[in-house]
Amino acid sequence: MAEIDEVKMRPSNRKLIPILLSGAILFVIGNVWIALSSVQGLEDSHRWVDHTWEVIAQVERVISAAKDAETGSRGYLLTGDQKFLEPYRKAKTELPVSLSAFQQLTSDNQSQQVRAEEMRQVMEHRLYLSEQVNALRSSTVPLETARMTENLSAGKADMDRMRMIADEMENEERRLLGDRIRTARIAVQKVRFTLGAASVLDVILIVLMFRYFARERDLRLAAEQSAQRLALSRREVERKAEEIQLLNQSLELRVQQRTSELETINKELEAFSYSVSHDLRAPLRTIDGFSLALEEDYADVVGPEGKDYIQRVRTGVQRMGSLIDALLQLSRITRADLDRESVDLTALAQSVASQLTEQNPAQKIDFTIESDLTAQADPKLLRVALENLLGNAVKFSSKKPESRVEFGWDPTQTAWFVRDNGAGFDIHYKDKLFNAFNRLHGDKDFKGSGIGLATVARVVRRHHGRIWADAKEGEGATFWFTLG
Repeated sequence: MAEIDEVKMRPSNRKLIPILLSGAILFVIGNVWIALSSVQGLEDSHRWVDHTWEVIAQVERVISAAKDAETGSRGYLLTGDQKFLEPYRKAKTELPVSLSAFQQLTSDNQSQQVRAEEMRQVMEHRLYLSEQVNALRSSTVPLETARMTENLSAGKADMDRMRMIADEMENEERRLLGDRIRTARIAVQKVRFTLGAASVLDVILIVLMFRYFARERDLRLAAEQSAQRLALSRREVERKAEEIQLLNQSLELRVQQRTSELETINKELEAFSYSVSHDLRAPLRTIDGFSLALEEDYADVVGPEGKDYIQRVRTGVQRMGSLIDALLQLSRITRADLDRESVDLTALAQSVASQLTEQNPAQKIDFTIESDLTAQADPKLLRVALENLLGNAVKFSSKKPESRVEFGWDPTQTAWFVRDNGAGFDIHYKDKLFNAFNRLHGDKDFKGSGIGLATVARVVRRHHGRIWADAKEGEGATFWFTLG
């Protein structure tokens, strides 16, 4: 059951899979972006370091060219050999180019631009003086010796100034080089830390995803096993259902057969009972008729004892006649069609009570009938039931000074009731009340056929109702009944 509950939760968990995968992808992309950013920063740092080295080299090329120009000019001045002018002329051509290259490389550094401009001015002045000295050396005029000496002194000052500016340029670049090397080292450490942290986080993410998918795999396997068990259970249930259906069909067929047999037997019994009851009436009428003739025509011949015998014969015949009438009524109730309609129970009970009052003029009877009682029932059969119930109440309370008979609705029992203050009965024999010919009182005390309550019970059963009773000997009885 726990596996089934876990499987039921899977749809909600499945919704988390795209979210987790999206989160994992974003997380990996973030790590890659951070790592690439760190690598890019490291590349930038190294590029700046290389750039600084290139600037320093460019400064050295500028100084080297300036030295070549100075050396060539001085060599020519001392020897007058034209071959010393070759490096001078080459340096004179390279110096502006090298200085322009330096300015281009340090375009982002304003202080270097200022130094480069100053160096250009000094360099141009130094080249101008060298040109004058070279020209004086070529002319060899004595009057120009003092002027030459003056130009050489100014040229030396320019060269010193150029070296000083070059030193400032190189110092500036070496300072920047130091800063950029430190920045590059920091970038390397940052790259290492970023790559390490990203790798650790990626490993943790991979482990978590692996555990999650392993759990999903276990759940899927459990779900498949549960599905297999459910399929087997369903097939077993279907097989049992088919068996139950076959059994129900067989049972229904057997019930139909038994019902048909019982209906046939009941019809035969009813026909037999009706025929026997009806056929018995003819000989009884004959016996009653001839016994009456004997009593009227031969009373003097048979004497008092004969009269008593004849009277006993007539009494027995009349009792048998009443029993046959009761049996016929019971048989008619069984065979009669049930025709339900709205019945005014109060009016019906009052009608029966009036009839009983007329039939028992010497008995003081107090009827209490609840008003506004109605029911859906067959009025003819219901009248037979009330005649028997109210008649029994009047009969069994006849020995009381005043008979009290009640009819009404009991909300506690949710049933109609008939109550009297008569003789009552022993409650231990209440199960025998509604069987035919079972009487709880002797015929000497209360006359009767023993079929009245059986008739009432049959009427109630025809309406799919229930009847039961309660009583106390000497204090009366109460009969409840319902109508389905």
